[in-house]
Order: sequence, then C-alpha cells, then structure tokens
Amino acid sequence: MDISIKNITENYRDRMERLALFSPLYTLERKSGKDNKGKPIDYYGLGLISLLFFFENMLIRNKKSGVQELAEFLSKLTQEEYELNFEEYVKLSREIIQAFRPPSGRRNSRKFYNWETGEEEIIQYSILKASHFDAKTNTQYYELDEQGLELIFATKEYFSEFQLSINQLILRKQLEKGEFVGALRQIDEMRMDVRGLQDKIYRIKHEIQRNIVSDETYRRYETIVDDIHFRLSRENEEFEELKSFIKETRERLEHEKREEKMRKAYGLILRIGKELGEVHYEHRQLLSQSIDMKTTALNAAQESLYYIGIDSFNFKDQITNKLLSAPLPLEASRRLVEPFLYLEKGEFWSPLAVFSKQRIGKRDTEGSNISFVEPLGDWEVQEEIKIQQKNFKHIMEITMEAMDKDKSITLGEIIDFMKKNDYEDILKDRTFYDFWILLHHSSPIRIGIEENQSHMLDKVIELLEGDCQWIEVVEAPGKLKPNDRYVIKDMRLTLEGDRDAI
Repeated sequence: MDISIKNITENYRDRMERLALFSPLYTLERKSGKDNKGKPIDYYGLGLISLLFFFENMLIRNKKSGVQELAEFLSKLTQEEYELNFEEYVKLSREIIQAFRPPSGRRNSRKFYNWETGEEEIIQYSILKASHFDAKTNTQYYELDEQGLELIFATKEYFSEFQLSINQLILRKQLEKGEFVGALRQIDEMRMDVRGLQDKIYRIKHEIQRNIVSDETYRRYETIVDDIHFRLSRENEEFEELKSFIKETRERLEHEKREEKMRKAYGLILRIGKELGEVHYEHRQLLSQSIDMKTTALNAAQESLYYIGIDSFNFKDQITNKLLSAPLPLEASRRLVEPFLYLEKGEFWSPLAVFSKQRIGKRDTEGSNISFVEPLGDWEVQEEIKIQQKNFKHIMEITMEAMDKDKSITLGEIIDFMKKNDYEDILKDRTFYDFWILLHHSSPIRIGIEENQSHMLDKVIELLEGDCQWIEVVEAPGKLKPNDRYVIKDMRLTLEGDRDAI
C-alpha cells in the first residue's frame, strides 16, 4: 500500500509549534525544589494552574495580575499541601513566570528539523506577555499571549456556554494583529454561539415551568439562571470593549485610506463593526431574556411549588387526627392549629375607636372580646381637659417668649425659636399641632368674655388677659415640616388691642 509522504508531512511546522507550547511545562517538571518539610513541589502542575490563573483574570478583565497576586493565589491553593512562607511563594511564582516568559524579555524558541521543507528551522512562541507596568509600586503585570491561550484551549474541551467568551478573546487578538478577514470569520462563529445560547435559554425557561417539583430542584435551576445572567453580563461588557476598539481602529484608518491596502482594510473594519453590532444586538436580547427568566419564570415556579404543597397536604390526617388522637397540652394544640387560622377579624367597629390611644406592641388577645371602646367617665373627661389646658398654656407661654415685645409672629418663627431653645421635644407631640389647629378654628378670640370653664383654651385666655383684647390666627403661605412625622400649614398669630378702636 502506497503512503503519500506529502500528506504525512503537510503542515509539519504548525504541528511542531503546538507541541512546542508544552515545552515550558516540561522545563518546570525538571525542577527539583522542595518545601520546608522536604516534600517535592509539583512544578509541572503548578505551572498549568498558573496559566489557568492568568486565563481566569483575562475572563474577568482583571489587568493587575503579577508575581504578588500569583503568590497569594498559590499560597491559598497549597496551604494544606506545602510548608512554605510567603517569601518562598513569591520566589516560586517568579520561577514559574520566568519559565513561560524568559527574564531577558525574548520569546521562547525551539530548533527543529522540518521534514516537510527539509530544512532546520526555529519556532518562536510567547506564553505570557507584559500587560502594563505600575511605576508607583514598581510592579510588572502579565497576561496570556496568543500562544498562551492556545495552550489553555489545548488542555480542555470547553463547554459550548464558554465558547462565546473564548471567541471574544480570539477576536480581540485578531483585531490587534490586523487580521480582519479572520476576524469576520470569528464574528460568524460568535453569531452561531449567540443563537445556540438563545435556544438554550428558551429550553431552560420551559424546563423551569415544567420540571420544578421540589425546593431542591428550584434552587438548582435558580443557580443555573444566575450563572447564565452573570456570564451574559460579562460577555456584554466585552462586546462594549470590542466596539470601542473597532471604533478607534476605524478612526485611525480614516486618515490612511488613501493607499489601496488601507482602503481595503478600512472597508473590512467597517464591515466588522456592522456585523459585530448585529451580533451584539442579538446578545443584548439574550441578556434581557435572562432577566425576564430570572423574575417571571422563577416566580411562576415558586407559585407552582406552593400549589403542589397545598394539593399534597391532607388536613384531616396531618392536623385533625393528630390533634384528637392523643391529648396535647393546650399551648401545643394552639401552636399546631395557629398557622391554619384566619387573621383576627373584628365583626363590630365603634366610631369611638378613632379617639382611642394607639396600642403599640404585642397585643394580648387572651379573653379580649370587647367589640366597642368604652366611653370615658365624666371625671376622666374633666381630667383630660385639665391636662390639655395646662399643655396649651405652656405652648402659649413659649409663643409669648418667642414674640418678646412684638404683636405678630408666624408659626414658622415659633418653631425655629423652639428648636434653638431646647423646646424641640414639644414638636414631637401631637398636642402642639392640636393647639394651633384649634386656635385657628376659634379665631378671632375675644379676651375677657366669660367662657365655659371646660373650654380647652381657657388657660390661654387667662394668660393673655390684660395684654390684649383679641387673638387672631390666619393662614400664611407655605407648609412647615418640623420633623419627619408632622406637616402643618404656616400661620400668623396677632395679638391686638381694642378691635373696635382699630
């Protein structure tokens, strides 16, 4: 059987390039370092872990990944396996980074004999590259180079849901290198990834509504929906960065499109921007659908769990028989049936309840079957009136103190005076506002006329006798808010002499 030598040796260099990517890992494998207990350090495994560390930082767009950050990560990862201090972890991290990126800054290289061309050739490759340098802290940060990404992708068959993020990274690399034709093909692959995600979201949405029969299943689907939403959000941010990069490239090419080559590149970048915008639009629709799925579908699933619980619950077997089959203490019986009872309802309502004091706190309903609020006795009414008269008199004394020798003042000025003179606690009590409302309602008030002794303003009138003959309170523009609880219309109070003489 004849075997074609050309078919076997075709693309031999490309295959050797892919094999060469693993050379730094084999270099690390030959190291023989040990921890403080004499246990050999797995340089080969930690080298791959370090590449995955830089890959994860690229996915989350963290551009500050250097020796210190890698050392912190490896110390957390291996703290149960190795006995090393932090300085030794820093040394270990530096050795790993130098294996992937030589200290000289040159690219890794490997000589080989190319059986396709019959010549000895050199392969150059770069796993890690410098991202940026922080001059203030004298810190160098790193990120995976193009061949580093290829090495990562060669170590695992990635699930389809991560394919879009991978394609975004590859697209950025192609745009940076000016490979616009390849970038268009990459966008076509991204479009297929987006449509695949669309089918997946549609399927999960219907699975949620159909398959949730337990709280455990609900929690599992809730986690899936949260992961999808988080990944779509991160991919959307990467789309925005790609669009910005394309815009900058287009603006740069606008000034150079006189040459034939640049005109072609400019046309390609316009097409790339247009097609990427279409893919981004479809992706944003997915993001909107994920939000809708997170709110609508999961809420519907919660309701279905509720009704499933109602249908599967047997009141007679689980409550009635349990309550009657064996005598239970009174308190235990009450706790057993309490969740199934209606909330307390009052069948009768008394208008006098409007004037009763509010009861704040836990209500004691034991033996409380009163339907109407009992009216106060005569002596209790008189006591309440005396207390209010005394309170109103005190408020009027503060008002006169604020007026000093003036004959007119606004309520806003009185409130400001009270806040400055340690009377602010009175503003928190409803009595203050009842006083002004009653004063406005009764205005104008004539001083010196015999009034009913139970009148609320009697003490106020007695206080003003000899100082004026009339009290007049009228509305003023604006509303006052002394605190978060009360709002009152501003008023102007005027004390006048003989009204007939004015």
